[in-house]
Amino acid sequence: MARVYVTRDWFPEAQRPLHQRHDVRMWTGPDTPSRDVLLSEVREIDGLISIGSDDIDADVITAGRRLRVISQFGDGLEHVDLDEATRRRIPVGHTPDVLSETTADLAFGLLLAAARRIVEGQAFARDGRWKAHAHLDLPGVDVNNKTLGIVGLGRIGSHVAKRARAFNMRVLYHSRTRHVQVESLLTATYQASLHEMLPQCDFVVLTAPHTPDTRNIIGREEFALMKPTSILVNVARGALVDEKALYDALHTGQILRAALDVTSIEPLPLDSPLFSLDNILVMPHIGSAVPSTRERMMSMAVEQMLLALDGKRIPNCANPGVYKHVEVADVSAVHGVQRSPITPPGHLRGQ
Repeated sequence: MARVYVTRDWFPEAQRPLHQRHDVRMWTGPDTPSRDVLLSEVREIDGLISIGSDDIDADVITAGRRLRVISQFGDGLEHVDLDEATRRRIPVGHTPDVLSETTADLAFGLLLAAARRIVEGQAFARDGRWKAHAHLDLPGVDVNNKTLGIVGLGRIGSHVAKRARAFNMRVLYHSRTRHVQVESLLTATYQASLHEMLPQCDFVVLTAPHTPDTRNIIGREEFALMKPTSILVNVARGALVDEKALYDALHTGQILRAALDVTSIEPLPLDSPLFSLDNILVMPHIGSAVPSTRERMMSMAVEQMLLALDGKRIPNCANPGVYKHVEVADVSAVHGVQRSPITPPGHLRGQ
């Protein structure tokens, strides 16, 4: 029986198989566990299930003298020191596939809300400003037949592109890797240069991971290239956007509007200049916040933990180099999500 620490007490039914087989401790506080708590708890455990916002840095990993596996509830891994985990031969699992459709729904919802000023419209009606026959009090922009630029055509970006087809949108994408296999499926056109793509776009949706290469990928130069009628949507990570440059671009009318589900600091401080703007929509990072989706995420995190503790290879491993020259059982499916050694972004249900 191994010792496992879980940093949230979410979805007890999904966690049940873990409790039945191993000695599990959980953080049950109202907020996130502090760094001191993490450093203390990790010292005597074999496995850690963490949430995307937990800072699992080199100090935490080093303190885990017995640590054999980290299973992340979520897709993003910017708060996990993968280099240190790999050095210690600790596999790091995450849950990328299960949240893609749900997050793509929100991305397109934000796009529509920003284009048609849906949130402003509700406030307009509730505040008694709605007057009969005032048809252009809240002028919006069409989505149908417009050009959408996607930065990062991974799983989420691919699903956003699939939704765009229903609106007859022209889809361009810029990505670290060209995905030729799925371009015809998505009717998407690859743009090798972000700076050449941006002037063509009416909408820009960010779905790229946060890496050193994508940090502040949208800044002053990029905003200067965008149309004054363009709308920016970010459902990836706040660090992809230079928020000072975003404020200036929105304040001066360099771009029309923005809709964010993620910010550089979360929660975004109430004194942030972004909250002073009328042409921005800020959401509290709810991309995967559908109970059924998040329960599946916990189930996947638990199952990958169980596999690793049994000495088996986990299918969604962020640092597969830990398995080099190690004979472990290969597992091809977790909760019905079929995986292959290389799964292209065109891994889309309904295609």
